[in-house]
Amino acid sequence: MPDAKTPQEQIVLDFFRILSTGDLEAIRKTLHADATWRPMVENIPGAGVHGPRDVIVDEFLGPVRGMFAPGDPKTVVDTIVSSGDFVMCESRGIGKLADGREYSNRYAWVVVLKDGLVHTIREYMDSHYVATLFGMG
Repeated sequence: MPDAKTPQEQIVLDFFRILSTGDLEAIRKTLHADATWRPMVENIPGAGVHGPRDVIVDEFLGPVRGMFAPGDPKTVVDTIVSSGDFVMCESRGIGKLADGREYSNRYAWVVVLKDGLVHTIREYMDSHYVATLFGMG
């Protein structure tokens, strides 16, 4: 992972480190009460706007993480840039699915912070890869 150049970048790097653990209660603590998470995709599992915080954790992240082997996927941040509370990064999601197949996808993220917590997430991924992996395309 790259080194943070700002406190905001450190918050985002910490968020992805915690997300990679799969500890949903720890993830909950990183999110603002009014947080939203929007995968910027259509017609694949997880599409749509998720929020606030408890909906993100309980109804979105829990089921998504359940598609993977315990402890996966891991998010590896490759690049990060920021302007105040606006942070963007590129990452890789790697691990195994619950059925043992390998998972390796590339992501770009827009993260907006509020009060030192993750408030808005826009998640860009290779949706064709996901659709193909799950037999949808």
